[in-house]
Amino acid sequence: MTTLVLCVDRSNDIGRKAGLPTPVVGWEAVRSLVTEVGLADPEDSNVNCLLEALRVARDLRDEHEESVVAVVSGASETLVGADRSLAAQVDELVAEYDPDSTIVVVDSAGDERVVPVIESRLRVDSVDRVVVRQAHDIESTYYLLKQFLADEELRSTVLVPLGVTLLLMPLLLTRFSPAVALAGLASVLGAALLYKGLAVDKFLAESPDRVRDALYSGQVSVVTYVVGAGLTLVGSFLGALSATQHAGGDAGVTLVSSMLFVYYAVPWLALAALTASAGRLIDELIGAGGARRQYMNLPFGVVALGLVVRGFAGWFLQREGILEDALLLGWSLSARQRLALFIVGGIVVSIVGVRAAATMSESEAPEEAVEQ
Repeated sequence: MTTLVLCVDRSNDIGRKAGLPTPVVGWEAVRSLVTEVGLADPEDSNVNCLLEALRVARDLRDEHEESVVAVVSGASETLVGADRSLAAQVDELVAEYDPDSTIVVVDSAGDERVVPVIESRLRVDSVDRVVVRQAHDIESTYYLLKQFLADEELRSTVLVPLGVTLLLMPLLLTRFSPAVALAGLASVLGAALLYKGLAVDKFLAESPDRVRDALYSGQVSVVTYVVGAGLTLVGSFLGALSATQHAGGDAGVTLVSSMLFVYYAVPWLALAALTASAGRLIDELIGAGGARRQYMNLPFGVVALGLVVRGFAGWFLQREGILEDALLLGWSLSARQRLALFIVGGIVVSIVGVRAAATMSESEAPEEAVEQ
């Protein structure tokens, strides 16, 4: 069993500095090559790589295992040409020595990328990466930074927001106080990170295709989504208009304004969600597969949630005297009675939705069984 101990130099530093063609094969030839490269450049890490290859070959020999030590390099100016040159030299070694396996010795992450090329021709038992002990942390940091800068997505996620922040900093500092400028920069940076972290960019990039496909397929939900967005704007506007009438710096006034916004906006927001979910439900019913249970539950859940939220907001406003007592069949309702009525209504609507969805599921199950 013959093991090939292969020292890889993808950048051809060994060949240029020693002035020798590769592959260089044999213990004495590689040991002489160490001297040549060391005299040419004592600081070159390839010297350590060659010595490591000799050490591995010696250890294999001490274990009474036959080994051949060799050095290959990429004799080309381009990476593709260098990899092809390395592949040709490995083919030459395989044809001449017919090794059963190989141990690859490298001194950098760049050389390590050639390992798949060698694996396509030989069984690789081990990859021995040699790093000079004094420069281990520096080299690791260098390669991590190099990989980071080579990743386009990471660059756009981190470097672009940082660059925009640094450009805006002098402008904001000249116009505003340092506290306001730093707060604005932090907001911009946070918004950019959330924009990438929540994949908003991908959603916006895919939205035109989704809208086009939906329009071409004739989905009703496209129209109902637009209607829902309009109703949401109406509800937000009416809620904000009601809240501004009680706006103020006092904490109690601020809480009343918030409850007014919720009270007047919730019906419109619930109607918007109900419209959007109804459109989705219609698309499911029109489709061949029928409506799934969650789409049947959604409209009822929206109405129930809207009733409960509006009930709590009304209870608070009625206690503060903002709303008058409600009338039901001529009877005046107190704040507690009003809240209880809305909660009971929400629970009833929710139960009806669950029951309706269960009934639809039970009616569809026998039909599917008959079809099967």
